[in-house]
Amino acid sequence: MKLTSMKLGVCALALLGATTAGSLSALAADQEISWIYCGDKIDPIHEKYIAEWEGKNPGWKVTPEVVGWAQCQDKATTLAAAGSPVAMAYVGSRTLKQLAENDLIIDVPMTDEEKESYYPNIVDTVTFDGTQWGVPIAFSTKALFWNKALFKEAGLDPEVPPKTWAEEIEFAKIIKEKTGIPGYGLPAKTFDNTMHQFLHWVYTNNGKVIDGEGNIVMDSPEVLAALQAYKDITPYSVEGPTAYEQNEIRAIWLDGKVAMIQNSSGAAVRAIDAGLDWGVTTLPLGPSATGPGTLLITDSLAIFKGSGVEEKAVEFAKYITSPGPQGEFELQGGAGLTPLRPSEKVDEFVKKDPYWEPFIDGISNAGPEPLFTDYKGFQNVMIEMVQSVVTGQAEPKAALEKAAADLEQYK
Repeated sequence: MKLTSMKLGVCALALLGATTAGSLSALAADQEISWIYCGDKIDPIHEKYIAEWEGKNPGWKVTPEVVGWAQCQDKATTLAAAGSPVAMAYVGSRTLKQLAENDLIIDVPMTDEEKESYYPNIVDTVTFDGTQWGVPIAFSTKALFWNKALFKEAGLDPEVPPKTWAEEIEFAKIIKEKTGIPGYGLPAKTFDNTMHQFLHWVYTNNGKVIDGEGNIVMDSPEVLAALQAYKDITPYSVEGPTAYEQNEIRAIWLDGKVAMIQNSSGAAVRAIDAGLDWGVTTLPLGPSATGPGTLLITDSLAIFKGSGVEEKAVEFAKYITSPGPQGEFELQGGAGLTPLRPSEKVDEFVKKDPYWEPFIDGISNAGPEPLFTDYKGFQNVMIEMVQSVVTGQAEPKAALEKAAADLEQYK
């Protein structure tokens, strides 16, 4: 509350003779937990639970500021670096290491019970040096979608998707040759999702980019096989893959102009609405895979240092992402979110809509987004590597060796 408002309130009380301590206390300004909230609007479920938390915590107010996706993270970082941090911000978990090592956020330790409440490997997305640096709030995995009509037109069994990379490449080739329609949608635009899409292949072949000690281990047979598979499927993919990102590829698939894509659960909702004859399964596996895999992408609530309300912000962050509120938020459908935790409600959701199953099945052998001190530098190296291979400018082995060496400066 502004000082002028407080003065006017006190004057009014004096005139009315209502000068009790209780009345003055009611006019005192609430302590605020400022929250940079990415998107176009606040989700109604978050509004509901903000109000509920405030009701349980008199004297405290949560004040979200909605900022567009393209600017929200930069705004939170800029304010913190300038010494005027918000209490909390919605950030990509990939940035937590960079924020922590610049002393802009505080750690958010989890109890063993809290860690065990999540699906396997989820907590790894916010952990480095054995410490958690954020609270997961949104989670995405991928699965393989296929167009059954195009499979049938190409002479393939429309009910049998590829289970391995070798089958995926073979099916894509058959579809392209028999129908003239690309068998696979490979996005390689200068966009963060190009890196994400490739990491799904890395994690379906038991590969890694960086280990727990911070060593770059990407120059390995497992990752080389993934990059080679990218080269091998490119001739049967969409033409000019560097022109497309994930959502653009999805639109082409929904229009029946590409046979297979890897995408989030949001594609299922759109396929139903479009009346497409489609199927979804776990991502095909590479030769070194130990089971279904995927890249685990989480967004988190980061608690910024110096707001003066850090302890209460941690309390609220854990509340708004606790099983009840989080379960309502993530199981709305259409948003492309995968549940963060197993629950009876998730079991009911999968039973009602079985297409959810592959998005959960891939978690057990999945890997987190690698954490780097310069995430954009890491991202750019990965995009350049992928683009050099799919455009034929470099062979997979040479591209991988160069990328692994370039990443040393960003770890």
